[in-house]
Amino acid sequence: MSSSTINGGISFWYAQDGIPAPREPLPGDTTADVCVVGGGFTGLWTAYYLKKAVPFLNITVLEGKFCGYGASGRNGGWLYNGIAGRDSYARKYGHDAAVRLQQAMNGTVDEVVRVAADENIAADIHHGGVLKVAYTPAQLARLKDFHTTEIAFGESDRTLHGARETAERVRVTGAVGSAWTPHGARLHPVKLLKGLAAAVEALGVTIHESTPVTDIKPKHAVTPYGTVRAPYILRCTEGFTAGLKGRRRSWLPMNSSMIATEPLPAAVWDTIGWEGRETLGDMAHAYMYAQRTADDRIALGGRGVPYRYGSRTDNDGRTQSATIAALRDILVRLFPTTAGVRIDHAWSGVLGVPRDWCATATLDRTTGLGWAGGYVGSGVATANLAGRTLRDLIQQDSGQGGPTDLTALPWVNHKVRKWEPEPLRWLGVHTLYAAYRTADRREATSSTPTTHPLARAADRVSGRH
Repeated sequence: MSSSTINGGISFWYAQDGIPAPREPLPGDTTADVCVVGGGFTGLWTAYYLKKAVPFLNITVLEGKFCGYGASGRNGGWLYNGIAGRDSYARKYGHDAAVRLQQAMNGTVDEVVRVAADENIAADIHHGGVLKVAYTPAQLARLKDFHTTEIAFGESDRTLHGARETAERVRVTGAVGSAWTPHGARLHPVKLLKGLAAAVEALGVTIHESTPVTDIKPKHAVTPYGTVRAPYILRCTEGFTAGLKGRRRSWLPMNSSMIATEPLPAAVWDTIGWEGRETLGDMAHAYMYAQRTADDRIALGGRGVPYRYGSRTDNDGRTQSATIAALRDILVRLFPTTAGVRIDHAWSGVLGVPRDWCATATLDRTTGLGWAGGYVGSGVATANLAGRTLRDLIQQDSGQGGPTDLTALPWVNHKVRKWEPEPLRWLGVHTLYAAYRTADRREATSSTPTTHPLARAADRVSGRH
């Protein structure tokens, strides 16, 4: 890390677009029809769709810091159709149910693009699809299996490429193949979030920031400044869920880190290509994700220190020097001509991981408590589907609507067991990711197309497969 690299400060996205002017905290006890806890994408999309559907609803959003302080303002800017747990839902509820879930996610990408246009939100959206590359024999075998599986779940419009066709899109060093889907877009997450928050307020939703919720119980959201009483209390806190009373083992706050380069000159881009500005990922076990930003930087992320003991979360996104170096090594391995470029910013954030790695949207009709999350890193799009789903669940429960296609999706009201207590949680996560990194290193020097046994064992233990 050079002396010029900004480390933390929430994220590069906020450094570029600015921290928003603070909204007023909750002034005291109050009431609402719906209280949304969390001012990230899930909470804001839920408030947006509920208020659009039922304009007379009194909706209050409570946010502990400021809207987008968590994962919504720190992610890689991938708007894509992946959803955590789809294969598990297929095994539990049947293939057709999982296909409907996947189709809903495919449509969600278009829905976010549509709303951004309708609300005049300039979020640097480029609908270039998602390209996943392979650069070892084992990765190529997994890529082909992945491609076949996605087609089986209804993605007939995706394509598989060899080395030459991959290089025509992006010249990743050593890439032997890739798979592309049109159901993805690059965006600036903070610009989208700020625009969405403004649209929500324009509809008449009240947002209180600097108002941490300490306890959620039926019809009550408790804060240091007062309690909001409402028939429906919706928990939309993703990786910060562990900070709520009694929720330390609900969703594990998994850490993910990113770097952003300086704007790259045309000579470097001539060696890389990437003119389609696809979001870019790979088939490693400890995978990376990247985008070419609107101002021609590369923003790239992956796992550093995957988990902090006791489900702790950071304050400002500061990242360990070793993690920054590891991400830079990935960048240079993929694109050797970036070896001399400056890293302008590094940051980290947490995402929510359920014990079975399955995202969910839930409303308990007996208590009025609802929640959505557990996106495992796919939250930019999934949060939108969650918001629309919570809207339909509340309308159904309140008698303002009936069952819909969204309320019938298999992730609705899914229940999952808690994570193990400490120190088992910390030991388990760190052991798993050590196994994944070891498997990646060994696959990189192997000519066999078989996934390394360490990774297969880690998948079984973690519940990912």
